[in-house]
Amino acid sequence: MPLLAAAIVDDMKAAIAYYRVSTDQQGKSGLGLEAQQEAVRLFAEREGYQVTAHFTEIESGKKNKRPQLLAALDQCRKKKATLIIAKLDRLGRNVAFIANLMESRVQFKAVDNPHADELMIHLLAAFAQHERKQISSRTKDALQAAIRRGAQLGKHGKEVLSQQNSEAADEFAERMRPILADIQRQGMTTIRAICEELNQREIPTFRSQGESWHVTTVQRLVKRVRKAPTLSC
Repeated sequence: MPLLAAAIVDDMKAAIAYYRVSTDQQGKSGLGLEAQQEAVRLFAEREGYQVTAHFTEIESGKKNKRPQLLAALDQCRKKKATLIIAKLDRLGRNVAFIANLMESRVQFKAVDNPHADELMIHLLAAFAQHERKQISSRTKDALQAAIRRGAQLGKHGKEVLSQQNSEAADEFAERMRPILADIQRQGMTTIRAICEELNQREIPTFRSQGESWHVTTVQRLVKRVRKAPTLSC
């Protein structure tokens, strides 16, 4: 190796790449994974990192076991390397990542937000958890109010719960409106294309709990976003 090239390699910072896709189907098809790999490659070249190992997790978002993550963190500690990830928004919903990252004391960089630190990750997780608790609390409060008014649980209770679920779904649709608009602006205008993009971005569904988007769930969402343009399948 020429001396100049060797010197450049020596000056590069060591890094380990970690990717995650939500389902086995996405892992086999490369959906989402190739985009992450390309984003990490370009970031490493631009910032002077030499990626020496790659770890890919194919796992549902609702599960907390991350064996590939633990292996990547272990390699970072051994090689005093920086962990590079493609997208920060995935980590804000991943409690296991946060816990393991904080315990490991490993430095990390997110390609889409390289200045994010552990505090920002904690805040993202806290906001997500707070929102889930708020939805649950509003539903319980509505049921208790219905009971105080004399409504009977059972059929009437189901009707109250159905109404609350409908209101929560409307609120969710309103929050999703700008996301759908952004996806459409990027040229993905069919239901199927939007469905694939939502899964690739790992946007949580209304039910969340690690569920993936499907054509039917996207169709229901679009119907609730009343002012959104008509989409074809």
